[in-house]
Amino acid sequence: MNALATPPQRVAPAATPLDLALLRRRVGELPALPQAVLQVTAILRREDSSADDCAACIERDPAMTARTLRLANSAFYGVPGRVATMRDAIHILGRRSLGALLTTAAVSAQFDRKRCPGFDFDAFWRHALGSAIATQSLARELDADDELGFTAGLLHDIGRLALATYFPVELGAVLACARAAAAPLRDVERSTLGVDHAQVGAMIAAHWRFPGSVVQAILDHHAPVAPADAAAPATLAELVHLADAMVHALDVSAAEDEAVPEIDAPTWSRLALGPAQCGRVFERTETGVAALCQALAI
Repeated sequence: MNALATPPQRVAPAATPLDLALLRRRVGELPALPQAVLQVTAILRREDSSADDCAACIERDPAMTARTLRLANSAFYGVPGRVATMRDAIHILGRRSLGALLTTAAVSAQFDRKRCPGFDFDAFWRHALGSAIATQSLARELDADDELGFTAGLLHDIGRLALATYFPVELGAVLACARAAAAPLRDVERSTLGVDHAQVGAMIAAHWRFPGSVVQAILDHHAPVAPADAAAPATLAELVHLADAMVHALDVSAAEDEAVPEIDAPTWSRLALGPAQCGRVFERTETGVAALCQALAI
């Protein structure tokens, strides 16, 4: 698989990089997720909870019940219009995938779309959902944890939302600079802000108490670290890294300045995906994004 990559270009640093202490404080001040979502995700994560326990918890919130059934009945899951009970919906969606999807709906409401006019929120969520599906699909192809893959793929760029909300002027300048120089966004973030969206995203995921493996995958998704044992299973960061590039290649976000990031060569060689595997991942991702965006109303 070939990836188109634009060589990094020098970008003049901003006069005032972000105050990292202020950034950490802003992340710490992010609103807690709604109590109903926290309760549901907690019970979905508990190994000793039954499907009936999970269903009863979700059904206490009418909006969450409607969203869950709408998701389960979306064309992406193959049984549109036939899922009538919460228990069946949980079975079809998977516990952790459902938790991630419900969290996504809650997270999307936390960030003000008007704060950063240069940031395309719709494109962001299309890419996030595409990355979730692609990471989940890659995990299935490589016998990894597909539900955890879905969560990590969904949240891998969440740091960009925090920057757009709390530092809109600075991010707007970064976006304009990256477009003008045709330079990778992460390089421009680091040279101008002193921090990149992956680092910010890891802070947010830790603040919201996502599993450590998800936090690490968000942090490393641009540059995954290969395990010492070359025969070890794919890491979550490696899966998200490949999924991110695949989704950029599919251009599911329909962004004007879409570019395929460079794939880490050791990761590509180590995971050794075949053409048929890549084809299945591409197909599932392309057909799933629209259905999930519609079901989540984002």
